Formats: sequence, C-alpha cells, structure tokens
Amino acid sequence: MQEIITHIQKAVLQISKALKSPDTSHTQNKNSSGDVQLGFDILSDAIITQNLSQCPSIKALISEEKDAALACNDGAKFILAYDPLDGSSLLDVNFAIGSIFAIYENEAGAKNLKAALYSIYGARLELVVCTGERPRLYRLDDAENFIFVRDLALSQRGKINAPGGTQKFWSAKHQALIKSLFDEGYRLRYSGAMVSDIHQILLKGGGLFSYPATEDAPQGKLRALFEVLPLALIVEKAGGKTSDGLSDSLLGLEFSQPHATTPCFFGSEYEITKLLRVYND
Repeated sequence: MQEIITHIQKAVLQISKALKSPDTSHTQNKNSSGDVQLGFDILSDAIITQNLSQCPSIKALISEEKDAALACNDGAKFILAYDPLDGSSLLDVNFAIGSIFAIYENEAGAKNLKAALYSIYGARLELVVCTGERPRLYRLDDAENFIFVRDLALSQRGKINAPGGTQKFWSAKHQALIKSLFDEGYRLRYSGAMVSDIHQILLKGGGLFSYPATEDAPQGKLRALFEVLPLALIVEKAGGKTSDGLSDSLLGLEFSQPHATTPCFFGSEYEITKLLRVYND
C-alpha cells in the first residue's frame, strides 16, 4: 500500500507544480460523465497515469477522464480509481481544488475499498491519507516532503452547511432540510469543489456537505467510484456519517458501472441523523 501512496505523492506534487501556470482553456471533448474537459483535466489525468501505471502494485486505473479501465500490471491486485482534478471548473478563478483517489482490491466496489486519499491544491499542497484508521493530514514542506500534521476527527455536530445542486431543482424535503440547518445558525460554505468543501468540514470539525437527487439529475451528479466512495471512507473513519438520503452509509451501496453517480451526503452524526429523519418522514 505504501508503494501506491508514494506514487500518488509524486503525481500530486507534479500536478501542483503544473498548476503554477495552468492551461485553463476548454477542449472540444467531453468525458464519460458529459463534462467538457479542460486542458488541465487531460494533463492531470496524464500525470497520474504516467506515475501510477509504473507502480507494480496497480492492476488497472479507472479515471473520470477515461472511458474505460486502463490495464497496467498483470498479477497485481489493486485498482486505482481517481478524479484527477476535482473542481476544475474553478481553475480560472483560482479557488482551491484537488485530486481524489480510491484504492480497491481486485474489483472496484465499496466492499473492496482498502484506502482513500485526496490532495488539496491551495496556498499549500496538502494530502489526506486514510488506510483504515483515522484519516491523516500531511503538508508539503520546503524540501518537498509530506510532513504529518494531525489526525482528522469530526465532532458530533458542526457549524458548516455546504449544499450542492441547482436550488430550483431541489425537492421540497431537501429545501426544508437546508433551511432548518440555516435556521439553527449553520454557516454557508460552498465553493463548487466537492473535495475542498469536505476538506473544510473535516478540518473545522463538522457540518454537512450535500449533493441530492434533483429534477435535472435524479441519480445525483457525483461519481461513485472515484469521488463519493473514497470521501465516504475518509469521513466515516473520521467519526462522521454518510448517506444517499435513504441508507445508513454510502459504503453499503453497490454500482455496476464505472461512471455511475449517486446522491450523497457527508457530515457529522447530528446532521446525517437529521437528514435521514427529514428524508424518511
């Protein structure tokens, strides 16, 4: 596992350096999820592919920017599923964005999820690593080493409300949930980059990130294998809870397609308990 993590560290450092003078132009291409690709989406994907395909432990790579899995090393047992640049639409306004990684054993699915990582490209390069215990926060130092900062843990209740999706397409129940949290004094913190918004909730100790089913996206918008499941593992190992609005955990869901999407909610115990009560009333 450490071998894979080391290769990921090299890849995110290379992406971080490339972000100093990025290509913010749009291409004429769309990925399998229907998103228009930026030039830097493609470059980030290429950087990760180049680094991780050389890792002897990697059997295959699954990417948001690839139509199909890329076979790497016969006899290896780990599959790496990743979003090479989550929040890339914010690249032109210089917001914090990141990369998300899920490490699956033998087959991509929640029951085979062995580790999850994400990077944050902001004022600092940070990396969160979760291999079964509490997620651990690392920060790049001047010598280009990732230095351990602290374990991440969520409180029973937070103060941040990060609601995604187009509001006019929200269901009445979701509107009621979001309003009730604001009525309780929660603060709006939503950037449009899932990885950055969940990073804030983790570092600030709690809150709710939501991307519900909507009229225009009844199955949700966020991709399960390389966005939702790895972040669900990190949030739950930090002492939080997750749901799709019906289940007690996103990690109990199964998906048959590599680019499948799902409604998703991440947060402290209080917010997810409240969500399930509102949604199932």
